[in-house]
Amino acid sequence: MGQLPQQSEALVLRYTDYGEADRILTLFTAHHGLQKGFAKSARKSRKRFGATLEPFTKAVFHWRQGRGALLSLQDAELVDAHFGLRSDIKRLALASYGVELIELLLEEGEVYQLIYELLCGFLAYLDQAGELSSARLLLELRLVYLLGYIPHLLHCSECLKIFHNEPIRFDANRGGSLCHDCAGSSGFAVGLGTVGSLSRSLKVAHDQFYGFRFGDKTLQEAQLILQQVLHLVLPKEPKSLKFLTQL
Repeated sequence: MGQLPQQSEALVLRYTDYGEADRILTLFTAHHGLQKGFAKSARKSRKRFGATLEPFTKAVFHWRQGRGALLSLQDAELVDAHFGLRSDIKRLALASYGVELIELLLEEGEVYQLIYELLCGFLAYLDQAGELSSARLLLELRLVYLLGYIPHLLHCSECLKIFHNEPIRFDANRGGSLCHDCAGSSGFAVGLGTVGSLSRSLKVAHDQFYGFRFGDKTLQEAQLILQQVLHLVLPKEPKSLKFLTQL
């Protein structure tokens, strides 16, 4: 008796065309984490997969266990194609960056339900023409938080002093925020308002992107903070980051 098919909602992160008609998909599934699936003859027949094979698409995929690590994809039902983010090059570039972060930071086959919900919220927000700088900040911040990489923000990472109204410096190599006495010349200066905003943002639902307003100073300093943290935890620099920065 053959194996029973399985199914899960998933986001298509990317694909590779194989042979004349096949396609290999990298999926981020709600219940099985990152998976790779083989869609046989997917490019010849639209009947089984329709418009579900493009990056950033959310669909319910059905599969059987294939040979090796590849799932044998049988068919899929479209949930959301996210056509809106494809109409703007900046939104498309930021979506590509977010998807690449997921691939670089997550282990294949591990379940990451909250991060799946985070990426769904991020793509939906971009699809509805959300504000780009805030979207990037919230995605990066929540990713490092959910994966356990969040630095110290509102107190000194070395003496544990709680900040009130004194100068703060930030150095990810030393655990995050530092008071004046501990920091010396290490790191770079950040405002209490910035680290306070980042800390408060983590108290909101992880998939909520609407309703945030960050000032220019907060966005600039938060970008420096998150760049340092991601540089420490990423195995390599995302290829999409250079194009995103140019835009």
